[in-house]
Amino acid sequence: MKILILGAGQVGGTLAENLANEANDITVVDSNGTRLRELQDRLDIRTVQGRASYPTILRQAGAEDADMLIAVTSSDEVNMVACQIASVMFKTPTKISRVRANAYLARKELFGENGFPVDVLISPEHLVTKHITRLIEYPGALQILEFSKGLVRLVAIRATRGGPLVGHELAYLRTHMPRIDTRVAAIFRKDRAIMPQGDTVIEDGDEIFFIAATDHIRSVMSELQPLEKPYKKIFICGGGNIGQRLASTLESRYQVKLLEQDHERCVMLSESLRKTVVLEGNAANKDILLEENIENTDVFCAVTNDDEANIMASLLAKRLGARKVLTLINNPDYVDLIQGGDIDVAISPQQTTIGSLLTHVRRGDVVNVHSLRRGAAEAIEAIAHGDHRSSKVVGKRLDEISLPEGTTIGAIVRHNDVLIAHDHLRIQPDDHVVLFLVDKTRIRDLEKLFQVGLTFF
Repeated sequence: MKILILGAGQVGGTLAENLANEANDITVVDSNGTRLRELQDRLDIRTVQGRASYPTILRQAGAEDADMLIAVTSSDEVNMVACQIASVMFKTPTKISRVRANAYLARKELFGENGFPVDVLISPEHLVTKHITRLIEYPGALQILEFSKGLVRLVAIRATRGGPLVGHELAYLRTHMPRIDTRVAAIFRKDRAIMPQGDTVIEDGDEIFFIAATDHIRSVMSELQPLEKPYKKIFICGGGNIGQRLASTLESRYQVKLLEQDHERCVMLSESLRKTVVLEGNAANKDILLEENIENTDVFCAVTNDDEANIMASLLAKRLGARKVLTLINNPDYVDLIQGGDIDVAISPQQTTIGSLLTHVRRGDVVNVHSLRRGAAEAIEAIAHGDHRSSKVVGKRLDEISLPEGTTIGAIVRHNDVLIAHDHLRIQPDDHVVLFLVDKTRIRDLEKLFQVGLTFF
């Protein structure tokens, strides 16, 4: 595919890296020449320097014959106008735009037939809010990903001493929980991927990815670590777009406090939020946290737009007794450094956004893509089309499909029924198949499996 990426920031750069490695024709546009040179030194891509919404710059970048335009500059307005120009002047088939401001997102009529011609709207704030909300709903999880409108979930969890399955073979799970069907898709031990077999022994500290129907998630989690009590008290540090969305989503079910430094923002938040207690002050101030009984807080979420402030506030909150700490980190280099120590979960908006963008780039009928382990692994939901003559998967038993190395089929969703993957199952037309890849370089091979004859290109 010929893809134009507008914006060479964290998301644009990471996306270019993901797509260039998969033999796509990529051009990145940005006004910052230094950033473009850094990308060009590392990747086999074209770059064009200039303002991404100018028609001349888009023409220079090759918009005339581009299959897709992905606008992820730091300006909502530039992204929206670039999509408009790509549509009117160049008839670009697919236009994806990142839009952050709620003032735009709240107005659905601005996009679509009579508004800005954006085919797919990506809101990082919305995606991150959903991600954090799921972590709060499932105490102890590191990541929770949804497939088939929430019928199936893929959960990442750290195996901890005290969990009944720790120290036992995976096959023990079936005898211990005969009524609950689940599939362990992958195990990461000291950052090395292990393909799970029935005789694989779960060790303390293993990062386990398992797939199960949503109703069974808690039961499976309880096998891998002592089950944590549900969370009640949430403390949010930072009242920006994410902090506000998060408080608004959680306040009806939890006791929420939100701390924000800016006085005017505090006034606005206290007027727009119903039940949240809005506090004015700095989270790096120990006295404020002690005054607000931080030691009784179940989850402390640091979601300001300053990584260092988030890290410092989180470390302080944890030291003062907060039970669980979730920290928003924009710089991907920090994520690996800090997760798993005093900070329980580091949340990367880039990785959350990238998965959403990749869904629209994958060949074949792919309806969901989630980027895992900082982009090294991927979880995909693909729809099987065709019949036994035109498809490499339809009509075949799972043990007859030659999957790329390091790939596991976790579940099949058929007419809203969740079927956990077992060798004897046969794939039928229109099945939604959930797959896990530990090696993302095999993505092309996987896409080919789900392409029907010559129709999907």
